[in-house]
Amino acid sequence: MNNDSGFGQLAEAVAREIEPLPAGTRIPTHRELVRRFSVSATTVAHALSLLAQQGLIESRPGAGSYRTQARPVARAGDTSWQQAALELAGPGDGAAEPLRRFDATGLLATLAAAHPDVIDLNGGYLHPELQPLPMLSAALSRAARRPAAWDRPAPGGLPDLRDWFAADIGGGLGRHDILVGEGGQNAMATALRALTQPGDPVVVESPTYPGTVAAARAAGLHPVAVPLDGEGMRPDYLDEVLGRTRARVVAVQPQYQNPTGISLSPQRGQELVAIARQHGAFVIEDDYARHMTHQDAGPVPPPLIAGDADGVVVHIRSLTKVTSPNLRVGALAARGPVMARLRAAVIIDTMLVPAPLQFTALEVVTAPGWRRALATLAKSLRHRRGVATSAVTATFGPGALAHHPRGGYHLWVALPAHADSRQFAAAALASGVCLTPGDNYYPSGNGSPHVRISYSAAPAPADINDAIGRLSSIMADAAT
Repeated sequence: MNNDSGFGQLAEAVAREIEPLPAGTRIPTHRELVRRFSVSATTVAHALSLLAQQGLIESRPGAGSYRTQARPVARAGDTSWQQAALELAGPGDGAAEPLRRFDATGLLATLAAAHPDVIDLNGGYLHPELQPLPMLSAALSRAARRPAAWDRPAPGGLPDLRDWFAADIGGGLGRHDILVGEGGQNAMATALRALTQPGDPVVVESPTYPGTVAAARAAGLHPVAVPLDGEGMRPDYLDEVLGRTRARVVAVQPQYQNPTGISLSPQRGQELVAIARQHGAFVIEDDYARHMTHQDAGPVPPPLIAGDADGVVVHIRSLTKVTSPNLRVGALAARGPVMARLRAAVIIDTMLVPAPLQFTALEVVTAPGWRRALATLAKSLRHRRGVATSAVTATFGPGALAHHPRGGYHLWVALPAHADSRQFAAAALASGVCLTPGDNYYPSGNGSPHVRISYSAAPAPADINDAIGRLSSIMADAAT
């Protein structure tokens, strides 16, 4: 069953195995299923999720998954016809592949919940120990008491929240340059569709965040990868690619790029914007980690949009990464006629962001403790980064880290040249460590052998050190 798309088959196999068990019996662990069925952690997570939806098992945090009281499930009819229907291209379209591809494999891998007996070095959200939970709870309570909490909000977002985002992003932006949306991923998907037509190329970093590639392909776009160096996307390659493909959109992460951790130098950022302007292309600036700068980082350059008077840059800012995965509130910022297109796309996609959620976000960012919470997070992330860096150097060798980012939440760790990142990640999971194979970050699905190690999702720094230490024997095998 060496197929990441075979989670349905795995679910059926596990269901047959646990069917005779009495309610309350603990089922095999996540790690055991990976070993026994030779599948990835993502496949197991999807299979267990399916079994939970069917009412066959329940997950108990910190204890594992257990057999539940069986419930009758209606059998589906013959749905085999759907496969052919879903494979069809548009009417009269002779394309070998559909224009749009809905492949969320990379995103689902980052969202997969680690089993209680696995240390999570994969997740992209803060562990509850790092989240400002008291402030979030208080903000939610205050938001619920607002008289306008259940009124219909303005389509572009609450005016006061738009004002806050405008001031936070800077560059002289005003309220009318801001649209409130449902977090960074939604903003990226909306911007890509609004600025392109199906079949267009879109320039992305290589490697890059899987969500960008997934959103592009779901919009019927063709990602074109441009390599990075120590200062960000290579301007010479960008110029050549834009001239050759006539792409209208370039997507970049300016600070602590996911997965490499590289930040655009101010000069490089200006170069990229100038090249895009010359070719009549937009730059989508996914500034997801602006508020994840570490305590020892020093001054951070302003966003690209701050120095862009010509409306080249469409900026994305999100609150989710530094608060909770449930506070899915972010902003799109842009100058000029493109704002009308973006506003229409946001309204078509979401109609509006619920007022209680917007008021909660506004209560959070205007609370007296907001800056203090960011400072506390900056200190904690610095400490975790130090623990992770030391452990990576000891386990993988001093040359494993080409970059030491002082922001974000992850490290981009090089493996031996002949290693397979997916096999390495599978072996790590069998040892009780969940991390991300580097191949997930390349549009082609294959790249230089790396793994991404996140240090924000584990319960404590000691867990990070322990988890990376467990990889020593796997690294020794990979080096031979």
